[in-house]
Amino acid sequence: MHRSVRDGRRAPGLRRVAALAPAVGLLTALVSCTSQPDPLTTPCGVVVDGSGSGDATEKGFDAEAKLKGSLMPFLEEQKCGTVEFAPVTRSSKASSCQVTQVDLDPPGSETTNRDSARSKARGAAGQKALEELECARTQNGSDVWGALDRISEAMPGDGPDAKLLVVSDFAQYDKEFKISRTDLSTAQKRETAIDTLVKQRGLPGLEGMHVYPVGLGMQYDGRPSESEDFEAFWAEMLEGRAKAHVHYDYR
Repeated sequence: MHRSVRDGRRAPGLRRVAALAPAVGLLTALVSCTSQPDPLTTPCGVVVDGSGSGDATEKGFDAEAKLKGSLMPFLEEQKCGTVEFAPVTRSSKASSCQVTQVDLDPPGSETTNRDSARSKARGAAGQKALEELECARTQNGSDVWGALDRISEAMPGDGPDAKLLVVSDFAQYDKEFKISRTDLSTAQKRETAIDTLVKQRGLPGLEGMHVYPVGLGMQYDGRPSESEDFEAFWAEMLEGRAKAHVHYDYR
């Protein structure tokens, strides 16, 4: 009868297996350490509000603080692969404020620390966002509609659904339309106001995109009925008309 162990000695085959085990374990560890994470492919956009209502004052919503507090979690949690920027100014689509797109998943070699490279890219995006905000503040105004249109045009038409972070109180205010002077107290009046804007400017191409507002309606603090009407207006515009998906994760 065959036995693998004789006279207290390990059989040659078992000795070879035992000798190979540490090497196999080391190889497995090396493969694990050098394996790369899945690529980041989600196109993202960031809108920053340069209007006076975004100042860090008692009546302002402090756009810079909101941007700094929400941008990094947004980019990381939404797995953004690229990020574009758009300003809210007096005429957002025509604004000269423009910063370059940031690649949040920059190419590297097999030895590149992907987590470190991505973290550095997100830091660069943070600087770009602040540059866009600084420029927007020199042009003032509050054409939120135009900013949404501009950022939607910067998003690709294929691939994963775009994710848009919009740091604004959404207080549309320009020479042609002033939301603070518009009666939004009923669904019919809100629809009429949206019809007016769509007729004048068209509808931003947000269909299928995910919009994350930060600061929406903050100017109505302490006036709940006005706040509800204001938010209902934007909900109808973004979800009802533009067919976007609205989330309040970073509000």
